[in-house]
Amino acid sequence: MRRLALVLAGVLLGACARKPPRPEFSDEPREVSRYLAAEGVPGCSLYGEPRQTGTPPDTGRVPLVLAELSGLAASQRHPGVFWTHNDSGNAFQVFAINELGAVLATLTLTGVDEKERPRLDLEDIAVGPCAPGESRSCLYVADTGDNFERRQRVRILRLPEPETVADATLPVEVLPFTYPDRPHDVESLIIEPRTGRLAVITKARDTLGEVFALEGLAPDTVVKATRLGELRAPGDVDFRTTAADLHESGQRLLLRTYTRVWEVRRPGATRLEELVQGQVAEVPGPSQAQSEAISYLPGGRAYLVGSEFAAQLLYRVDCR
Repeated sequence: MRRLALVLAGVLLGACARKPPRPEFSDEPREVSRYLAAEGVPGCSLYGEPRQTGTPPDTGRVPLVLAELSGLAASQRHPGVFWTHNDSGNAFQVFAINELGAVLATLTLTGVDEKERPRLDLEDIAVGPCAPGESRSCLYVADTGDNFERRQRVRILRLPEPETVADATLPVEVLPFTYPDRPHDVESLIIEPRTGRLAVITKARDTLGEVFALEGLAPDTVVKATRLGELRAPGDVDFRTTAADLHESGQRLLLRTYTRVWEVRRPGATRLEELVQGQVAEVPGPSQAQSEAISYLPGGRAYLVGSEFAAQLLYRVDCR
């Protein structure tokens, strides 16, 4: 019995000796990202964390002249310039700013009847071809705000992108349209880079919004928008899109809400009809009060985010 016990003890010791070493555990936290990598589309695979665009004394803080910054679009003619404007109740103007938030020029707009000016509710801005196939670029400003959803007719305001970044007084063309069903509150305007077709995205209470294309816009002609589809956050965790921008490839679309930033992705998409069926993924965004402005930077590998609150910082998000 004593010999058997010794044999069993030797077997057990040998088995213990052959066990793999216990894994070493580190107290360092592992990085777990909630952001999905983009696959098969031009631009960043993953974005980095938002950072303010300047450091003291250039803090990236928007001046008080833009107390209600409510739209943002990168210039196609002037590198480093972004076009923006205030929300309703302010002067009928568009501003050229740089990435630090400094105002470079003020465009005072005309062409809207004085009686209608108090009802202007400018919500977003886009830059794109003045007409399909044209190399000349235009600024498009969305007079589409409608908090109580009562406006039977809304409009896009168009003007050629200025050749120089300087103060000027410029007329706009008024391009009116209606919706096929009922009035909507809209704070997001986008433009297809290849075709110059405009589209708006509604500020819906329970989704990221319905997308309506605007075909055949022209002065003195009221066109009817065409519904292309609806955008939803995964699990319906977010809603009320306040700003948007379409990537130059047409395969990505940024959406800003009050709390997050989303990107719609569809490899190979050539039309908005295809893109709206794509994947909706969260991307990094700063914590801002009343955030209502977003724009890709030229090249489509970074984006800029702004807030409607006075003297807020601009934030830039680049590739990792």
